Amino acid sequence: MKRSLKSPVISILTILFLALIFPLIAQEKDGQGAPPFSMSPYRVGERLTYNVSFSNFPSAAHVEVEVVSRGVYYGREAIQVRAHVETNGVINVALYAINNDYTTYIDPATGLPFRSVETARDAIKSADAVQDFNPAPAGNDAIPPKQKGFPGTYDFVSAFYRARALPLASGASYDFTVRGEAIEYQADLKVVGREVIRTNVGSFPTIVTQIKVAGAPIKDVKVYFSDDERHVPVLLTGRVRSGELRAELAGSELVQPPGATPTPTPAIIAAPLPSPSPSPVPPPAALSENIPFKVGEALNYQVFIGGNPAALGIASFQVRGRSRYFDHDGMYLTVTAQTTSAAAKIFFARDQIDSYVDAKTLLPYRTVMNMAEGQRRLNQTLTYAQETGAVVSDKGFKIDAPVGTHDYLSFFYVVRTLTLSPNKRNVVSILVENQPKTLFVDSLPRETIQLGGRNITAIPLKITTDDPVPDKFQLRAWISDDHQRLPLRLTCMTELGPLRADLAILPTTPQ
Repeated sequence: MKRSLKSPVISILTILFLALIFPLIAQEKDGQGAPPFSMSPYRVGERLTYNVSFSNFPSAAHVEVEVVSRGVYYGREAIQVRAHVETNGVINVALYAINNDYTTYIDPATGLPFRSVETARDAIKSADAVQDFNPAPAGNDAIPPKQKGFPGTYDFVSAFYRARALPLASGASYDFTVRGEAIEYQADLKVVGREVIRTNVGSFPTIVTQIKVAGAPIKDVKVYFSDDERHVPVLLTGRVRSGELRAELAGSELVQPPGATPTPTPAIIAAPLPSPSPSPVPPPAALSENIPFKVGEALNYQVFIGGNPAALGIASFQVRGRSRYFDHDGMYLTVTAQTTSAAAKIFFARDQIDSYVDAKTLLPYRTVMNMAEGQRRLNQTLTYAQETGAVVSDKGFKIDAPVGTHDYLSFFYVVRTLTLSPNKRNVVSILVENQPKTLFVDSLPRETIQLGGRNITAIPLKITTDDPVPDKFQLRAWISDDHQRLPLRLTCMTELGPLRADLAILPTTPQ
């Protein structure tokens, strides 16, 4: 049973990844006044995405932060920044459902917020909460008693950027106060060293900081900031009573605002070891408007077998990042599927596929599979040369496939981009158990299905193969008849009987 959006664990996740790691009302120890303030992190168009893992869940939540614009808001010059926090997979469906947006308006002269709007959503409704901060000019009431050298109060999002604006000099230590969920925490941030951190995005020289938070449920917090003027948080780690929390940079974009004159901007560049950092390269462009999903989208499914009314499995699909992966401009897609606790006692299964696909064509160039089904195990990495059709396994064997061959995961997403007019047939090549197959995707007349107590108009798809018995597995899909093209329901025939996967929670975030 899911808990309230205001549950303590939700507070921990939110505060951890949007507040606790970032100094606010900061005052450098053994110094006078406020530390220097850099504008480098407030670059309009910067968008950072993070994957959050918790305990044994490798993809528990997704966080996105973005500098949206600079202009006049509520009668004041301001920088508008935004964050989105959303839980994924098992955490989202079975434990805690978070789907929150945070929009904050920041004074560009000080980094102080003067208004923030929090939107908390569940599957049915949303609720907004507005807070006003730091009226101009800030009076004595705005000065915390222990921080009079640097008056003002920060929220989660403005704190994220104000931390990055600190000098983070070697050995420096900062005291700060953060307020979140109506609670104030006193914390100490100390720069403790430098270290090269490896992530899925690349390797980064970082400034290592350690944070101690009095009275908070999180311990052993460390934040690794990129060792450049932008001070991008590349990795965050911490521990709570029930396990380890880890937030890792999954993507970095610098999106040129509409109508603005392009100017060269340095991107976060992977730094190979032990070589020096390479020259900056242009950051990847935003996703095409023709792609009906965005970075951070998470689709969670409950899986039913036969006539059993209880879900026996769960699957989570996620668009985890857009960046340069393995020297290629791509998107990072992932799916995790596993049997539920009750079903796992009879048959344990946990599969994960990571797919790195071309950002324009959605064709895979690298697929990583980790499959555990009963006694069966498969760990395999495939590298695709789409221009020639060659596929090479890390086990040493080669596969000849048609040019434009998809893997399981890229097929799930590319179907959403096809023309799905009634009686329209699309043909897609796919690799199935290391053998190329041809799939025929036939669009059928629209129909209404019931999902989560709602009647939804959907486009049915009949998916057959080029095998001697083309409809042996009776593959069917129902795609939402809107711009998102969400796969609402997937069905097929298995040895155990008919299998059905239903979208568990319809996303309410605009796509």
